[in-house]
Amino acid sequence: MKVITIVGARPQFIKAAAISRAIREGFRNTIEEIIIHTGQHYDNNMSDVFFNDLGIPAPQYHLGIGSLTHSQQTGRMMEAIEKVLVLKKPDAVIVYGDTNTTLAGALAASKLHIPVVHIEAGLRSFNKNMPEEINRVLTDHVSTLLFSPTDTGIKNLRAEGFREHFGGNHSADHPGIYHSGDIMLDNTLYFAELAEKRSEVLQKLNPEGKPYILATIHRPSNTDKCQHLRSIMNAFNDIAQTGMKIILPLHPRTRSRLNEKHNSEILEKLEKNPYIVLADPVSFLDMILLEKNAEMIVTDSGGVQKEAYFLQKPAIIAREETEWVEIVKTGNAALCGAHQMKILKAFENFAENKPDYYPEYFGDGNAARFICNTIYNSL
Repeated sequence: MKVITIVGARPQFIKAAAISRAIREGFRNTIEEIIIHTGQHYDNNMSDVFFNDLGIPAPQYHLGIGSLTHSQQTGRMMEAIEKVLVLKKPDAVIVYGDTNTTLAGALAASKLHIPVVHIEAGLRSFNKNMPEEINRVLTDHVSTLLFSPTDTGIKNLRAEGFREHFGGNHSADHPGIYHSGDIMLDNTLYFAELAEKRSEVLQKLNPEGKPYILATIHRPSNTDKCQHLRSIMNAFNDIAQTGMKIILPLHPRTRSRLNEKHNSEILEKLEKNPYIVLADPVSFLDMILLEKNAEMIVTDSGGVQKEAYFLQKPAIIAREETEWVEIVKTGNAALCGAHQMKILKAFENFAENKPDYYPEYFGDGNAARFICNTIYNSL
């Protein structure tokens, strides 16, 4: 069986690493994988070291689409992806998550009647102001196999008319939906062990070994709205006043906004605070190790929310909604948006009452093997 994996950003490569690893370890003689990189996001951290460290095969095709408007980017991706699909004639196309790359790959494949496999299907924020929500909904509805990391995702798909069990061969008209577990749990367990051996980030950012909070803020809804950015950074200063150290790797967008003249006062407070460490972006292995050793995590990243849960760390979510509703319902995370006092209150609550129960909502760490086996036997 020949499958084409389509990815466009570093997080998607990391997700794809779990599938590539499962193919290499258990399906080497039955599944051939070809990787297309659309170039949706340029990331100078994606060097040869990145691929070697994570065991990710280098892309056979790099489309170099780059940063454009949503419509321009999606259209150009579809055109370039179609050429590769016509040339290679795969048995299936695998897409991940909810980016423009995801939608472009799904549309290009479905119009050529190539089965689409959507990993991370069924997730919903129920907020169509987010382009990611549009991408994930449309991708689900042209897919032949849909793998949801959670039972909530399966319930969302049922509510939209999908049937979980269908007799006969799966197709776009009669897709198969599966609760597979989360491939990022596979990755977190695998790479946490690797990070302990290879990463030196703790020696660099926390040489004294003090307890710390890890914080990441990067979404435009937080960085591009001045009041939101100020409120979040003020909350960090408030937390630091308690004597709790905060390690804050700055996304390029976040650093750029903090460097703007009207934010100079906020940046100066952060830089002068002895309990706040402003850092450059870190590698995936470094991030995993920082998460693993943190007391708690503050983030607006969907991926980091889950990794916090996998590593049994309480999370403060700087968003108004989350696709990972399970971790909030069980009290392992708190939705605080960009509200200074809500973030501070959540910190105080978690500092006093650290959660100790983390149900296995996301599977057992074998999602990639299940997905590969299902693809091979269902298409």
